[in-house]
Amino acid sequence: MKDLKHLIYFEELLTQANNELVQQAVSDGEHALGYTCYFIPEVLLNLPGCFSSRLRAPGVDNTDISTYYMTNKTCPFTRSILERAIEGGYNYLSALFSSETCQMMHRGHEHFEMLNLVKKEHPDFFLSMMDAPFLTDEDAIEHYEKQLKKFILDRLHEVYGIDTSDEALLQAIEEHNEICRIITELGDLRKLDNPPITGYEFHVLQLVTECCPQHLILDKLKETLKEVKKRKPDPEPWYRTRIVLVGSEQDNPEFTKILESCGAFVVADRYCYGSLPGREEIEVKDGETPLHAVARHYLLTSRCPRFMNKESTEGRTDYVRHLVKEYNAEGVIYMQMKFCEFWSYERVLGVHVLNDEIGIPTIGIEKEYNMASAGQLRTRIQAFVESLEIKRIQGGEK
Repeated sequence: MKDLKHLIYFEELLTQANNELVQQAVSDGEHALGYTCYFIPEVLLNLPGCFSSRLRAPGVDNTDISTYYMTNKTCPFTRSILERAIEGGYNYLSALFSSETCQMMHRGHEHFEMLNLVKKEHPDFFLSMMDAPFLTDEDAIEHYEKQLKKFILDRLHEVYGIDTSDEALLQAIEEHNEICRIITELGDLRKLDNPPITGYEFHVLQLVTECCPQHLILDKLKETLKEVKKRKPDPEPWYRTRIVLVGSEQDNPEFTKILESCGAFVVADRYCYGSLPGREEIEVKDGETPLHAVARHYLLTSRCPRFMNKESTEGRTDYVRHLVKEYNAEGVIYMQMKFCEFWSYERVLGVHVLNDEIGIPTIGIEKEYNMASAGQLRTRIQAFVESLEIKRIQGGEK
């Protein structure tokens, strides 16, 4: 297929957190608001005068300094974020929002204050930590809404004078939904037998919407959507098998490229930083305040394994099974960041249920944040792809 016009530009934006569009927005007087978790609603960080910046740490290969503060038994993503912060990589931030969803990351965020990071360069910088409930009933939604108001909206208004009115929230929701529609339409093209977009390309586009000021990339996203819809794929599909990728934090498109270099087309991205969930439009119901709509949406759409009740656990498995059917996948890969407590349980259970009880070929892998173990991962993925091809042949399919 012909290369996408803006792909190289998008790839360049992902080489660092403080990319050229972030610098442009900050120079224009906008406040960069950092976060690392789905439970910090992205839409609330994109109010007028602000933009969201989901933190990544591309290129961090050594975490010696952060390991001194965090120990080497914490997840490498957390340590990489802290390492980059110590290096000054997030000095562009006006604030960092944290939720008590992952204690490792929560502890990493605490070091922003303990080590006086960012504040040296940005005196008004503040860290705000909120609680996220473990349930999804009405009481939990009400609690979550109060937390969002107290620890996000009120802090933004008090420190920076940000407009947090219902009118401003509705505008932010409308703009957020426009991004969601574009990404969803791009992602849905992966359902085709011979799609005009690869999983790697989609991963790059999805990440850009989370790591760059959205209003500065909207035009190029719209142009890319039109380009992809008119794009002519090669006569025969390039992939050998279709897989659903499930797991924890995954913000490196190179990992997706490794999977696809082995012939495994990533048709659905069900992981942190992915679009399933993550790019569903927010509906504001009649008589509902926009903040309540945001709280309800994020709490009910989350598929985080920190929800450990039976209903939620079984619901996540059913969700993956649904994705396999909807995207016509042949297998599932459960990916877990090393030392991630929640996803270690989820990976073991998910592989067992899908593979042994439901009959969907599924494997689990554990990985570092960087690509240090790429060779071993490639070998495992190649073997999995071959097993799916053999299964297809034995089933009488071409």
